[in-house]
Amino acid sequence: MESKVAAGWEMAVPVGGARIAGVQVAAFRDRSGIGLDMRALPQPVVTVVLGFADDMLTVDGAAGRQTLGGLVAAQFPGPTRIRGERVECVELHLSPVVASGLLGVAPSELNGAVTDVDDVWGRQARLLRQQLADAATWPQRFALVDAFLAGRLARPPSVDPEVAAGWEHIVSRRGRIRVNDLAASCGWSRKRLWSRFSAQLGLTPKRAAMLVRFDHAVAGLRAGKDPTEVAMACGYVDQSHLHRDVLAFAGCTPGALSDAIERNQR
Repeated sequence: MESKVAAGWEMAVPVGGARIAGVQVAAFRDRSGIGLDMRALPQPVVTVVLGFADDMLTVDGAAGRQTLGGLVAAQFPGPTRIRGERVECVELHLSPVVASGLLGVAPSELNGAVTDVDDVWGRQARLLRQQLADAATWPQRFALVDAFLAGRLARPPSVDPEVAAGWEHIVSRRGRIRVNDLAASCGWSRKRLWSRFSAQLGLTPKRAAMLVRFDHAVAGLRAGKDPTEVAMACGYVDQSHLHRDVLAFAGCTPGALSDAIERNQR
């Protein structure tokens, strides 16, 4: 296990990463009581947050205000703000390729919203959250999560190999790919690729490429890079192109997004 403390937060990750392909795991603990107050941004993953036992998060989003012990956020959660006090949680990032198998529902069924994890995993989620609270160490918690996910992966795969390969191609190219080229690479028509991709991963191939590119742009802004430099590095035509995508995905300008990221990192 690797652990570090920054800005009052303890973060831990399992050495070598999660044992399940397509899954990233991290754990967080608010050590100083500063509280959580963050904006949820679109990401090329389905996010699952598991609070411990009775820990609760307040989520303000498209469904109004919800108080949840855990959540599942689609790739495009819409304008969403998440708050909490003395937060202790495990966070999972699921590739859309494995998300349907692990969640039991396709990403398209999440309706682009933040959902109560209990509505997705039911009693199993409540039991896992209690087990995480009772565990004494982060390695024990990571082992519990690995075992839980491995059990759910016993279900048959629900994503076509061509769709999975298309997604991996988009990710490896950082979103810089034409849909026609993607369809040709898997031997499908553009229409068939569009239909199967949307149904199984919850977004169109074009939207997927835009999201992956946006995610890399956010990483550049988070690193403190100038928006012009980020635009060039991420394959945008110019800074105005980046501005339009950030406005569409995050609801603010690149400068405002950089400021929000900086506040979240303090």
